[in-house]
Amino acid sequence: MRALLLVLDGLGLGATPDADQYNSVGANTLGHLYEGRPSLRIPVLESLGLKAALCNTPEDCLTGLYGRMRPCSRGNESVVGHWELAGVVTDQPLNTFLSFPTELVHPIETEAGVTFLGNQTMSTAEALRTYAEEHLRTGRPILYTTASSAMQIAAHESVISRPALYRIATIARRHCERFRIGRVIARPFAGRDGTWTEGHGRADFPLAPPHTVLNSIAEMGIPVEGIGKIGDIFARSGVTRSHPVGGNAEAQAVIERLWNDPADAFLFANLPDFDSLGGHRRDLEGYADLLEQFDRWLGEFLVCVEPDDLVIITSDHGNDPALPGTDHTREDVPLLVVHQERVGNLGLRHTFADVAATLGHYFRVPLMEPLQGTSFL
Repeated sequence: MRALLLVLDGLGLGATPDADQYNSVGANTLGHLYEGRPSLRIPVLESLGLKAALCNTPEDCLTGLYGRMRPCSRGNESVVGHWELAGVVTDQPLNTFLSFPTELVHPIETEAGVTFLGNQTMSTAEALRTYAEEHLRTGRPILYTTASSAMQIAAHESVISRPALYRIATIARRHCERFRIGRVIARPFAGRDGTWTEGHGRADFPLAPPHTVLNSIAEMGIPVEGIGKIGDIFARSGVTRSHPVGGNAEAQAVIERLWNDPADAFLFANLPDFDSLGGHRRDLEGYADLLEQFDRWLGEFLVCVEPDDLVIITSDHGNDPALPGTDHTREDVPLLVVHQERVGNLGLRHTFADVAATLGHYFRVPLMEPLQGTSFL
């Protein structure tokens, strides 16, 4: 038995009824991609029902099950979205800060032996433009937030080594527990004279989740392969092996390699570029390019999918490149399913946790309380 859960990070289908609480009124990531690029060509995704899910209209000649899912967890973070996909609905939102309080920052600095620069809300690119030169002169790591539940710590690899940066992040993670911050992200970077590049050594230090469907599957002896930032998001809990990647192309290569293994397995993959390179940068054209590239790869990959396999394509939140700002957007997300040549409309699912229930159904593993959701198989 093989299953693939593929998260197209940041692909939304329109604002949720509570979008006003998340500064996301009018958000529609996919809709605005179609509007901004009328020539957008994603025939494989459309054949699976992506456009039908967006427009909420039936279409003929589809090749899969399709629908949309609405988040019911509080919060709009990647961690919250992925946890809900795994069956954990978060009733208490993770905390976000415009700047981190002294009672959090000072103990980290004292224990780690550093003094931070920054402590502002800004994108990674802005943080490097603003503070990289001073960081090179002083050796002080850069601290910032993107107005999500994440503490970001950046350092030039020639100034603070990766192991040293990870040590600082590990200390920060421990102090962030009582503030209920979802992730501490260590970001090594390189470059000189205003030209800065993020290294491949990014590491996430997340809040540990409760029991998820990943644990249930792994406890049955079925390998759970976490591709991309999945291992980080779940603090390795329930993840048999973790496969860090530098972007969509690397993630897709890992999926192909693991899928060709005949053994039973659950592949849980995150494709990050839609979110990091398209949505957060508010680059509509770049986002559209990435979606077309993925569509071409998907057409080749689906040839290798057997009728009894299960492939689920979805997202964890929206990230509309047509809206102001740089934050995630609160949106419904697509639900595309390939299994036993079934075709039809799965309708609106009122929690991402239906994915967890479906995976439990498929692998014949009991879901432990309080995991939620209803199988759509």
